[in-house]
Amino acid sequence: MQGEDPFEQGTASILRQPKAVWATAGASVVAFMGIGLVDPILPSIAKGLEATPSQVSLLFTSYFLITAVAMLVTGFVSSRIGGRRTLLAGLALVVVFAALSGTSSSVAELVGFRAGWGLGNALFVSTALAVIVGAAAGGSSAAILLYESALGLGMACGPLLGALLGDASWRYPFFGTAALMAIGFVCITAFLKEQPRPARKTSLLDPVKALGHGGLASVATSAFFYNYAFFTILAFTPFVLNMTPYKSGAVFFAWGLLLAVFSVLVAPRLQKRFGSLKVVGGSLVLLAADLVILGYGNHTTAIVCTIVSGAFIGMNNTVYTELALGVSDAPRPVASAGYNFVRWFAAAAAPYLAPKIEEWSNIHIPFVVAAAAALLGAVVVWVRRSALSHEAEELEPKHATEDGVTVFAN
Repeated sequence: MQGEDPFEQGTASILRQPKAVWATAGASVVAFMGIGLVDPILPSIAKGLEATPSQVSLLFTSYFLITAVAMLVTGFVSSRIGGRRTLLAGLALVVVFAALSGTSSSVAELVGFRAGWGLGNALFVSTALAVIVGAAAGGSSAAILLYESALGLGMACGPLLGALLGDASWRYPFFGTAALMAIGFVCITAFLKEQPRPARKTSLLDPVKALGHGGLASVATSAFFYNYAFFTILAFTPFVLNMTPYKSGAVFFAWGLLLAVFSVLVAPRLQKRFGSLKVVGGSLVLLAADLVILGYGNHTTAIVCTIVSGAFIGMNNTVYTELALGVSDAPRPVASAGYNFVRWFAAAAAPYLAPKIEEWSNIHIPFVVAAAAALLGAVVVWVRRSALSHEAEELEPKHATEDGVTVFAN
């Protein structure tokens, strides 16, 4: 009906999906859980392996460094062997390396196994959206909403699973993830048929060439600074809070819930009212303020600011990805790969640099640096607004007629 909210249309049809879609979405939840899984157990890992915070933070660095580089490979692989086989290859790698992570006897071993885990996760999550859209009933809007919901649920439940299993031993969350991903492997094997392959095979350099577009390069650069702030919170804050796995898991579960709600429900409505550039710019400024308060506040303030940051992160994820997927004329998978190739390098850098900055200065300065990074992201959006404004104006009509909702291109 004319004037009906496309988001509500997607919500109405999201539950009427074939088993293949539910299998892929369920595995996606577990895949996204792997990002925040180690958050509540970082101090426990450091104690168990006699490692420093900066050494343990390399769990994020190795994971996302490999993920960033793998973004250049995923399209190349999936366009040749098909989406189903790419998903299964990614799942198999996660099962193997997550299980090996639980057997680590040193932090160096654990960092290496997390790198292999990152490769598997990159193959899986970069292909899952295309597979869900291809297999879904009810149009792409319902499919993308389901994918977004899986991402939000995974980001929220990862720390919770880490806390519940990690309270007994820091090794158990890794074994638990391996078991869940093995179930996902079986479900996708049983229910998902091979998807049609793209007419044109993707080359390794296509994502890099796509970054030659000024608009996409601007979005990727801004997102790079934003992701530095994002992963300072995710990887460094657990050491600052210094809580038990249960309490830390509860904090990041609440953080993940806000991330999911604001990414799926709030951001699209704010975009419709204020426009994409105002939403992302304002959200980055608020995130910077939140980081400064987090860094200089007392323990209770730090907990509250950590949770509240999930709202700004959720909105930013939504808007950045919409801009990245629509600002250039490159195919969406290629644009997404180029964009993620740039931004995941910041996700690799922040977990390593934040503890080092604390060692060189004090506990407040890593948050000041992260706040400055968020502000730099806003400056890039402002300076390059002419290259982005046309696409930002067009996002709402495209959003309504093509996708219905936003997309996370992880």
